[in-house]
Amino acid sequence: MAGVRERGGMRVLVLGGTSFLGRRVVERLHERGDQVLVVHRGRNKPADWVPVAHLYTDRRDLANRSTEVTDFDPQAIVDTCAMTAADVDSVVPVLPYVPTVVLSSQDVYQAHAALLAGRCDAAVPLTEDSELRRDRYPYRSQNLARVPDDYSKRDVEDRWLPRGAVVLRLPLVYGPWDWQRREDIVLCRLRAGRLRIPVGVGNLLWTRSHVDDLATGVLAALDNRAADGLAINLGEPQTVTLRGWMRQILDAAESKAELVRVPDSVLPPDLAITAAPAQHLLVCVARAQQLLGWTPADPTARVTQSVHWHLAHPPTGLTWTDEDTTHDNKALDNATEE
Repeated sequence: MAGVRERGGMRVLVLGGTSFLGRRVVERLHERGDQVLVVHRGRNKPADWVPVAHLYTDRRDLANRSTEVTDFDPQAIVDTCAMTAADVDSVVPVLPYVPTVVLSSQDVYQAHAALLAGRCDAAVPLTEDSELRRDRYPYRSQNLARVPDDYSKRDVEDRWLPRGAVVLRLPLVYGPWDWQRREDIVLCRLRAGRLRIPVGVGNLLWTRSHVDDLATGVLAALDNRAADGLAINLGEPQTVTLRGWMRQILDAAESKAELVRVPDSVLPPDLAITAAPAQHLLVCVARAQQLLGWTPADPTARVTQSVHWHLAHPPTGLTWTDEDTTHDNKALDNATEE
């Protein structure tokens, strides 16, 4: 079946869409001439955002706003923020059966559970047919910000896939407006004037992708019916190690800081990820390339773009403390290489 884009700009209802990747998807839809209705609570609406229509409501109350959804008459849907079974169950009775793209995560794989548990359960690269995680609630009782106890992207996928949605399993995402500021394991130290950064072996292979490339993948999935009802991995086709990525960040920042090898046992808490992993989280993106014709940009160039943005938009407030200095210095006292 042909994509709805053949008729020109379409009406797209976006659930969430106010931060990071969702924000970029909305911007891209607007830029190409689509009509967009963003359904959100109004708490994180960017001040300098593109002019699109808004429906202010919690997604779990969408049934009470069904008239507005019907009046908009969406031709496509993007769900950027479903985290639980209830998040999906509350909206599907209100929404029409139209092409739908749902953002999921590669934390649905058992390899992700193994990585966090310090064991190896899966061969890599992971394909969409690799074993899914056995525990559906990976962050239960961890009191993580923005993550509910019943978070389960497996539950989300189980509800959307039977409706023919394209489920995009996202990697580690970086780029402008990243609220997690993933490059800050390096950049926070550069802002603090640190010239020696303690790291472990740093050989973890964890697929990453720039937010703009993922937004391109979302639009490709909206426009192409070949992937309907399927899960699709997105991510860079080739991945350097975590240490290699940190080196790219330093190079992009034009920094002379060095990465100093220290024993895993003395790593600062935020650099524990550089310890030797038992499991890698490397994914194959051949399905996205074949079915969607999706090709991300060069990762090195993307890292440079992201680093430059983050250097120009530093976080507000104190991000480096005396305790952080103590952690780093203690680790560097045990350096095994210079």
